[in-house]
Amino acid sequence: DSRFFINDEFPDMGGCRSPLSLGGVAGSLHLYVEDVDTLFSRAVSAGAKVQMPVMDMFWGDRFGKVIDPFGHEWSMSTHIEDLTQEEVTKRAEIFFSHTARK
Repeated sequence: DSRFFINDEFPDMGGCRSPLSLGGVAGSLHLYVEDVDTLFSRAVSAGAKVQMPVMDMFWGDRFGKVIDPFGHEWSMSTHIEDLTQEEVTKRAEIFFSHTARK
């Protein structure tokens, strides 16, 4: 239900440089959507690079991240289940114990 605008860089008009020109991102954009898998596939088909593939996350969202061709970082997710704080904490411990081993 929200709209926002991102434009190409135009340094001749007083700024507006892309993350590629700056050497990194200063922030990221996050979208909650009805179908994260479809949006993620569309973004990759349009030239975005996968930074983190879509997967079910410990906090109850299906989540993924891409970098668009201009260097902007986009995360996107679909909420898939409601969890208690205790469930999130337990799942986070399991998640981080697995990532620490890699």
